[in-house]
Amino acid sequence: MIDCSKVYVKESQIHGLGVFAKQDFKEGDIIEIGLMYRIQNVDGNENPHLFTWSDDRTVWAGASGCIPWYNHSDEPNIKKVGDLINDTMKIIALRDILKDQELCNRYFSAKWRKCFKTTLQ
Repeated sequence: MIDCSKVYVKESQIHGLGVFAKQDFKEGDIIEIGLMYRIQNVDGNENPHLFTWSDDRTVWAGASGCIPWYNHSDEPNIKKVGDLINDTMKIIALRDILKDQELCNRYFSAKWRKCFKTTLQ
C-alpha cells in the first residue's frame, strides 16, 4: 500500500526539496506508508536517494511516494520504520507536528555513507 496523501513536497529551507505536513499530526501518528523496491548493481554510498535495505548494508532500495524527500535533522520530528521482509516503510510522528511544518528524520546512515559527508557535516 502507498499512502502519501497527508504530505506534500516543496522547496526546503534546510536542503533542496523537503516534505511538509498537509495537516496536524499527533505523536505516534502514521504520516506516510510507502513501498520499497530493491535495486541491484548500484552503490548507495554514492546516491543519497537510495536507502540501506539490509542489516549488513549490502542491499539498496528506492522508495515510493514522498519518502526520498524527507530531509535530515539532528532534532527529528519523524522516524522512518522499514519492514525489510515486506519491503515497506512507514513514516511516524515522534511528537506533535503542525500543518505546513517540514518533516525531518535522523539519517541512520549519515555516519558512514560518502554521499552525506558534504551535505550533513
